[in-house]
Amino acid sequence: MYEDRIVLCASNAYEKKYYLNDDFEALPQTVKDELKIMCVLFTEDVGGILSLVFEPDGTLVFDVNADEGDLLYDEIGSVLLIKRMQEEKRELLESLELYFKVFFLGEDATNLLSKE
Repeated sequence: MYEDRIVLCASNAYEKKYYLNDDFEALPQTVKDELKIMCVLFTEDVGGILSLVFEPDGTLVFDVNADEGDLLYDEIGSVLLIKRMQEEKRELLESLELYFKVFFLGEDATNLLSKE
């Protein structure tokens, strides 16, 4: 099992940059495109830096940071938008967790699918 958190992707409103971890280059292009759109639209809307990060147990979490003096960062909007994305993109996010658990953590997909 991984001991550290693994960044899947990140978008930075300050530098206007998007990052996808090279370890996930094997993901289908449509998934990579959807992640990019989701992350970039988030940072364009509320500001700050959004990272999608896998916890050591395979859980995918939204990690948001903002510069302390960023008056344009919308903290309330950030929370609401994350909640909305988690609902609207639930299938994608669950699939990414399954992918990570199988291909990175070496868990048995059959067992994982039977738990659902």
